Amino acid sequence: MLATILPVRSLLIAIFIMMAGSGFLSTLIGLRLERAGSGTMIIGLVATAYFAGLVIGALRAGDIVRRVGHIRAFAALVALLSASTLAYALFAHPLLWGALRLVDGLCVAGVFVCVESWLNDRAEAGTRGTILAWYMVALYSGQAFGQLILRSGNTAPQVPFQIAAILISLAIIPVCLTRSSAPVLEEAASLPLRRLFEASPLGVVGAGVTGLLLGAFYGLAAIYARRIGLDLGETATFMMTVILGGVALQWPLGRLSDRYDRRRVILACFAATWAASIALATQPQGLLLFGLGAAFGGLSFALYPLCVAYANDRLLPSERVSASGQLVLLYSAGAALGPLGAAASMTLTDAGGLFLFIALAAAAMLAFGMWRVAMSDPVPGDRQQDFQILPRTTPVAALLDPAGPDQPVLSTEPNTIGDQWITR
Repeated sequence: MLATILPVRSLLIAIFIMMAGSGFLSTLIGLRLERAGSGTMIIGLVATAYFAGLVIGALRAGDIVRRVGHIRAFAALVALLSASTLAYALFAHPLLWGALRLVDGLCVAGVFVCVESWLNDRAEAGTRGTILAWYMVALYSGQAFGQLILRSGNTAPQVPFQIAAILISLAIIPVCLTRSSAPVLEEAASLPLRRLFEASPLGVVGAGVTGLLLGAFYGLAAIYARRIGLDLGETATFMMTVILGGVALQWPLGRLSDRYDRRRVILACFAATWAASIALATQPQGLLLFGLGAAFGGLSFALYPLCVAYANDRLLPSERVSASGQLVLLYSAGAALGPLGAAASMTLTDAGGLFLFIALAAAAMLAFGMWRVAMSDPVPGDRQQDFQILPRTTPVAALLDPAGPDQPVLSTEPNTIGDQWITR
């Protein structure tokens, strides 16, 4: 295992440091906007700006990487992200912060394109799974433990932004000092969305709805936590618990879906997510709150890779990489809409409106899924692909999926969402 990750250790260290510095910003910014008197809808719009930036960056960052190379693009994007992070401390206004969140999303998506294409270039058929697993550990552990930086804001309001900028800047060092040569990023067409929907309506709709759920959570969960009475430290712990819970349950649920009809496992996860959301909407306190948060994270975080795995079951091997790229873009589009729906729900009700919105979306998906189960036959067990944990980042991450072919076959059909990239 060590021999597998040593060639990419600088990339894994860099992504851990960057996520530790940037992963908690959505929590911090939501809290600061509320403290400044901004309404819930304004907070939701600022959160949406970040996810919109992720979508645009995922589609366009490849042009920058191809033009200047991986290392220069990585350094430039991280430097811009660091500067944007410091700018929050200069002037607190929702319009400015919304623009900064859009820039943040663009930069983070560009960094993911750099790192994921580089990891794919270093991965071989037998090592993709190990490299992808370690990439997930670095990404989500950095995001989870970065939440603890929120506590530093108790003494001086600008300190969390300063610490975040320091960590983000430090992420440049492992990449700039690496002796590993950067790959060449080339462009490839993607699977038409119509073909993907015809092959797997459940996978397509499930990916988009999962984006709604998690976009709403990331955008407004901190507001929920403060309004039910949690202090700053408890809010940070709640967010960290949900993220770590999300990492913990993905593998067991995935293995379960390999043994049984994957559609029913997906529906069971949506049903359990609905139940956990209803319970969280009642605003529980104490250990019950954190236990429900961990359960919600474990169930909801597993939904996207489960939907990708089910879609892959119904596609040709040559279509899986491009399909996974389309699905992550659909997830991101859903995530951009999620904060707006959740903000409207919280405005009409109370703090619990966040999880009422999530429960409503999960219930709608459950109804759609039950209809699809009734209308179609299951994929035979011998045709099901092994489940693989996948990050919800950019289309490039799909290339690390061991279920894809060693050399992805490019589609000659026109792309209906946007360009994707492969490394050769």
